[in-house]
Amino acid sequence: MPTGEPPLAGELALQHPRVAAYLDIFDPAATLWEAGSPPKSDHRVIGAAIGGSLNMVPDLHYTGTDVVADGGVVMFGQWNTATVKGHRVAYPQIARNVLGDDGKTIQARRYYDRHVLVRDTLPDAPRGLFDDIADSARPPALVRGRASVTAAELPDRLAAWNTGNADALLRAMSGTRLAGPGLTELLATQAAKRDYLHRLFDRADLELKAGQVGFGRTTTYVEWYGTVTRKQSASAEGKDGAVPFGIVERFGPGGTWELYFDTLPVLVDQETISRLFARLTAP
Repeated sequence: MPTGEPPLAGELALQHPRVAAYLDIFDPAATLWEAGSPPKSDHRVIGAAIGGSLNMVPDLHYTGTDVVADGGVVMFGQWNTATVKGHRVAYPQIARNVLGDDGKTIQARRYYDRHVLVRDTLPDAPRGLFDDIADSARPPALVRGRASVTAAELPDRLAAWNTGNADALLRAMSGTRLAGPGLTELLATQAAKRDYLHRLFDRADLELKAGQVGFGRTTTYVEWYGTVTRKQSASAEGKDGAVPFGIVERFGPGGTWELYFDTLPVLVDQETISRLFARLTAP
């Protein structure tokens, strides 16, 4: 669920029927990480966070897609719809849960782009990171089968994310279609996909570690989790501090390669993000 400012606390949030239903999937000692915030632990803290999100988007609704259960890891896509300040918004998300022996979630992370919430709602929202990225040449033929990676390729892929090596990330992605934050159409050409990755690497330093991986029959999920540090303009001194950040890659049938991450900490500083979300939650 979307987060920005600290969520509302108190017993009222915990008594909300949707909060109670959500908390039922969690172990009492579970942790929950949402884009743009530190991990939350304890049922009361998680419940208060969810209650605060529902105050901002009370009609939040989602449908799940491409569920993969691999051992104790469950990962799946969500298509979320909600009304924010009278504006209808829709955005994709990845949910990633690690389950205990009793089936309760002991660690959960949620990957989505919060920029969608302010872009479609506030007239002075920051410009999107990838607004002008598009194919400029005839797309190649779509690869048959599915885009994917093997377990043996993951160490090199992690190194490529952390060093900003777009060519290494693209090496196995020829013929795929790329979907990601800020894109209204899939990217098919290697040049456009390279431009997309370079736009991210030019604006951010990533320090990621290997997360969970889910290998399914038709879909593979790969999680990278750590921090991002926003690079300032050449005229500015220093850099912003590192903030929690992660990327999920989803490789699916039909040659689709999808990226899920939050662009807001790459676009603006944390104080600006807090001000934006304070306006979303204001009466």
